[in-house]
Amino acid sequence: MISYSKQSIDQSDIDAVVDVFNSDWLTQGPAVETFENDLKSYFGAKHTCAVVNGTAALHLTGLALGWQTGDIVITSPITFLATANCIVYSGATPDFVDIDPDTYIIDPNLVEDKVKTYQSQGKKIKAVIGVDYAGHPCDWKGLREIADKYDLQLVNDNCHTMGASYFGDKQFAVKYADVVIQSYHPVKHITTGEGGAALTNNPEIDDKIRCLRTHGMTKEPNKLDDNDGPWYYEMHEVGYNYRITDFQCALGSSQLKKLDHYVQKRREIAKKYDELFSNIDNLKIPETHNSVDHVYHLYPLQIDFEKLSLAKPDFFQKMKQLGINLQVHYMPVHLQPFYKRNYSFKPGDYPIAEKFYYQVVSIPLYPSLTDEEVEKVVNDITKFVRSK
Repeated sequence: MISYSKQSIDQSDIDAVVDVFNSDWLTQGPAVETFENDLKSYFGAKHTCAVVNGTAALHLTGLALGWQTGDIVITSPITFLATANCIVYSGATPDFVDIDPDTYIIDPNLVEDKVKTYQSQGKKIKAVIGVDYAGHPCDWKGLREIADKYDLQLVNDNCHTMGASYFGDKQFAVKYADVVIQSYHPVKHITTGEGGAALTNNPEIDDKIRCLRTHGMTKEPNKLDDNDGPWYYEMHEVGYNYRITDFQCALGSSQLKKLDHYVQKRREIAKKYDELFSNIDNLKIPETHNSVDHVYHLYPLQIDFEKLSLAKPDFFQKMKQLGINLQVHYMPVHLQPFYKRNYSFKPGDYPIAEKFYYQVVSIPLYPSLTDEEVEKVVNDITKFVRSK
């Protein structure tokens, strides 16, 4: 079975993890700080806090930015549940704007329209979470201009775009967003098994995230009300146990050394898909804005199932029978029962996102995918589509 994605682990990764197992530290040790420093160096961030997963990173970011009941935070409906859920965790109200039909990222013009709509109601948006979908960065210049114009906080859900360039800059993310969120799940560009991080150039935000990562505790002398001795710590607010282990971070540091190689392999595979699918009727390949160097976390292929009189579940089942495992990224968040029930979202609210969902499939893409497997994916999909 050809999976839609999978991790890339080699002997150097295994050796790095085993070295930690043979050390004195499994958690809260030096490998965590090393990984954080490696991330800072690669992505150009002044501060990085590694945590147990990307969801935790976004949750802590919302708390560090002060999101609370009465605040409104907007994001894309085409994202994983965690992006919107973390808004709910903080007590804030989630809302969405539709996506660009070609690049599938949040449309800055619609963000500004949403801001003005709320202003006309006497309400103010607190923050925007831009989702760098599938490996294509958002229009961060446009989003930053809007954030500055209307005094909005700006967060980058960067989980799909590690290694991407924006106007030729691989360290773009922290230059535009107040906080950048990453995930190191096995299907991402690099993995720690489970893991994530919050990157920022703001020391106060980083300090707050670090405190909340470990139960809200601190041992820093200048932050203590009292000090009974070297063992002494204080908790000034409720935090969480969102710490990541040393062996996970050792894996992350090892993987990060190979990120550029992984990205190059993904681009090579995507280029083959582009060439082979580009002239097939009723298929649409992903587009890339000229400001962007795409890193293809996903290859979202759109198929006009309605025009083909083809049911999407039947297509999935046929591909599975042929040995190809597909996926869909994503079911629009606003159509989930929780969000319809609690926030009154309904079908038709974001028509571009909904049309995209009905048509999109994520086809296999990962660094170890072979030329033969790529050809099989293309041939089987093309043959089945042309038979309709």
